Amino acid sequence: MTAEPSVLSPPVSEDGTAFERQLAAFRHRLDDHLSAFLTAKQRATGEATGEATRLVDAIGDLALAGGKRLRPALVFHAYLACGGRDETRVDPLALATELLHTYLLIHDDIMDHAQLRRGRPAAHVQFARQHRAAGFRGDSADFGRTMAILAGDLAASYSSELFVTATSGTANQGTLEASYSAMCQEVIHGQYLEILVSYLAKPSPEELERVLRLKSGRYSVERPIELGALLAGADAATLATLSRYGAALGEAFQLQDDLLGLFGEAATVGKPVGGDLAEGKFTFLIHHALAGATPAERQVLDEVRGHRNASPEALSLAVGVIEASGARQAVRDMISERLEVARDSLAELALQDEGATFLEGLIAYSEEREE
Repeated sequence: MTAEPSVLSPPVSEDGTAFERQLAAFRHRLDDHLSAFLTAKQRATGEATGEATRLVDAIGDLALAGGKRLRPALVFHAYLACGGRDETRVDPLALATELLHTYLLIHDDIMDHAQLRRGRPAAHVQFARQHRAAGFRGDSADFGRTMAILAGDLAASYSSELFVTATSGTANQGTLEASYSAMCQEVIHGQYLEILVSYLAKPSPEELERVLRLKSGRYSVERPIELGALLAGADAATLATLSRYGAALGEAFQLQDDLLGLFGEAATVGKPVGGDLAEGKFTFLIHHALAGATPAERQVLDEVRGHRNASPEALSLAVGVIEASGARQAVRDMISERLEVARDSLAELALQDEGATFLEGLIAYSEEREE
């Protein structure tokens, strides 16, 4: 349930938009740094503990398997937008946010009982397969979950290490530490709330807004932008306006992912469509669908929500009920409102060219994402 957006990275042609070219170039840049970092960790771990290299393998299998790299890209381009010029300083900070995300995804897949992530077996599934292949004693599923938890913990420690590397000795190191700590804690608080509301019969809109704000608005966009801007030395007024932009855009991204999770294509999303519904995730789509549902329609939804073994036919029927209720359009309207806030906020700022182009392009990209 962690707010990744889960959509796999689309290929970018040479004649794509400026934003697409920037994002593609940044992905290559980050992947090079990530590969080099994990190779060094693999070597050091092998020399120190031997078999524990499998934990590094699990991190690399997920971290290097794709993804939009949105959070680190926002760190990097917010830094440039606010006048930062030392790319060797911002690179480890961007990488720290990617490995923080890797940790959260590994743990998230355990909590969600997910089998796939980015179109590949989830970390705990891969460890369970290793257990069976090696003929180890005991329960393979338990082994898989345990080892995946450790891999996630290790990724979190790498994130912290990189954060220290990036921010040590900066004039506002304490402020950067507070922002990074808040980012780490808010997404966990949001995860707790998201799981909690999934067990409620009918969460309130206010409860759903809190989940959206903590897990997505702040974690996905607002805090990464804040980190990059702080590293560049942005003033308080710029930080406040960027915060408004980031919160609105992050929430829009998560709402779009909720749509993709029900109405997208599995090959694009990178995990089974309808999986969030079967896991019991309560989103604004469910909220709007239930608001005007008949008793029979409620029963259709109840028969699949939180039932991991729901049949494809039952899931398809439930998705049809949600579509017919107008929930899909209601969420689209919520997305449009947030993108307008992001656009208005960005218009207030005078940012440096390359970073400004990226932040402007991200709004346009958000408008064009397909279900």
